[in-house]
Amino acid sequence: MNIALPIITLVVGLILGFVIGVFYLRRQMTKMQNDPQMLAKMAKQMGYNMNSKQMQKAQQMMKSQGGGRKFK
Repeated sequence: MNIALPIITLVVGLILGFVIGVFYLRRQMTKMQNDPQMLAKMAKQMGYNMNSKQMQKAQQMMKSQGGGRKFK
């Protein structure tokens, strides 16, 4: 029992952390689709400077993928 309880707690914590992370990421992707400034900020953090044409193309690509609701 002294060994099983910490292992079970760790597994449950990892599963809950993963599920919460997925929901958070989906929500952020949906926000970025609707907010071009947030998308530009993310691109800048990754080292890309996007002009307005590239920004529109990125938003269209996100919309065509289901707004961040589908992960492949």
